Amino acid sequence: MNSRIGSDAVAATMPAVAVDAFGGPDALVLRDVPRPAPGPGEVRVKVRRAGVNYIDVYMRNGTYARSHTYPTPLPMILGMEGAGAVDAVGEGAGAWRPGTRVAWCLSRGAYAGFAIVPAWKLVAVPDAIADDVACALMLQGSTAHYLTHSAYPLAAGHTCLVHAGAGGVGQLLIQLAKARGAVVITTVGSDDKATIATGLGADHVIRYRDVDFAPVVRELTQGRGVDVVYDSVGRDTLARSLEVLRRRGLCVLFGASSGAVESIAPLALAEAGSVFFTRPHLADYMADAAEIRARAADLFAAIAAGRLRVAIDRTLPLARAAVAHRAIEARETRGKLLLAVD
Repeated sequence: MNSRIGSDAVAATMPAVAVDAFGGPDALVLRDVPRPAPGPGEVRVKVRRAGVNYIDVYMRNGTYARSHTYPTPLPMILGMEGAGAVDAVGEGAGAWRPGTRVAWCLSRGAYAGFAIVPAWKLVAVPDAIADDVACALMLQGSTAHYLTHSAYPLAAGHTCLVHAGAGGVGQLLIQLAKARGAVVITTVGSDDKATIATGLGADHVIRYRDVDFAPVVRELTQGRGVDVVYDSVGRDTLARSLEVLRRRGLCVLFGASSGAVESIAPLALAEAGSVFFTRPHLADYMADAAEIRARAADLFAAIAAGRLRVAIDRTLPLARAAVAHRAIEARETRGKLLLAVD
């Protein structure tokens, strides 16, 4: 019995951005590939927007070649975040119906005309939320949400340091941190990025190319240090991120735009004030359908109420995925990068 409903399962092709060997942006290859069919518990989504994220860079260049959480089997189709509409439903995939607007993250394959997504990873998109916004909120929004609500639940009286405050995650982090009552210090690389961060509510903005952020943070906190550092930069910032923590504070390393951090000496954590350090995966904070949908519901509600803004840096056609990767690696973005697939 054919368990699929929606579009028929007749073999067809679709455009997709594939990686055959790990490498730079030139490793991205646009080609026609067979359109996949959903299996048990899966949904096929007609992709309208694919998000471009650093996790795609890590998958493309081989950083995650040994990751069990985010496998990178070659050849592969990139894209860990997308939005579109249900096209076909596999057996046992729940109540999803063709035509329903959906979004997801942490299921690879969004850089394509159609993507196969485990049904439990999908969220329904409210009518009032555009595809661009829904897509942008799934991976970067969920990251900002778990950082501020779970990894270190911010509250009034807390002070946080957000690196790369004008980036896609950084902008959302600033807003969610302020909504929870925290004082926000952020680092940015230019005057226009400082304007963006200030406009989103950051209390203090440090231009890291002009000054060393560590002594400035110490001065701003009267020598106490911050409660938590959210560090997506990595190699260039981590040592000083530990330095600016209060005693028993937390450093959350969730990216490596300047390069991977290979190791930390345990004694360095003690010398920094018996501080804590974590390098989480988003997947561990999106462990089941209830957690995924609760974070999405919070984010969608904040958008609907006007408490949260999503900045779309630019939307490029699927064929220009390499351009998008170069932009994100060069730290040229001021918000979310998207690929238009429809």
